[in-house]
Amino acid sequence: MKTNIKLFAVAVIALVATVYTANAEIKPYKELDSKEVVMNYVGASLLGNANYTKEMFTEDFEYSNTSNKEKFGKKEYVKHLKSLKNLKYNATQSFEIMDQVGNTAVGKVIMNFDNFTRVDYITLSQTTEGWKISKVVTTYP
Repeated sequence: MKTNIKLFAVAVIALVATVYTANAEIKPYKELDSKEVVMNYVGASLLGNANYTKEMFTEDFEYSNTSNKEKFGKKEYVKHLKSLKNLKYNATQSFEIMDQVGNTAVGKVIMNFDNFTRVDYITLSQTTEGWKISKVVTTYP
């Protein structure tokens, strides 16, 4: 009986370790193209979908806002996006990949609110983990 309990415990530990290791290897952006990554950015920033926000950005990610001169790194910006979880703004949006050459792409997201327009210029880099956002510059034309 003791042998069965030990064997069961070892099997459970092995299963948990396998599941944990498999989940640690998830790379949600590995198979996405640059346009799909920008779509996920819109989902996080405008539609409150905070899934995989941390994985969306490069480690040296930089956010800047031209109207108030604010700048944030990856940690602060991911925290901000997660605070928007399930919050949906009343705005229409459009986006495009303006240029893509090799491992670099530049995208543009236009968000039209009732009283103002926000434009985010997004720089993307293709990494070993797929396309990731390395820089976002927000303007209010």
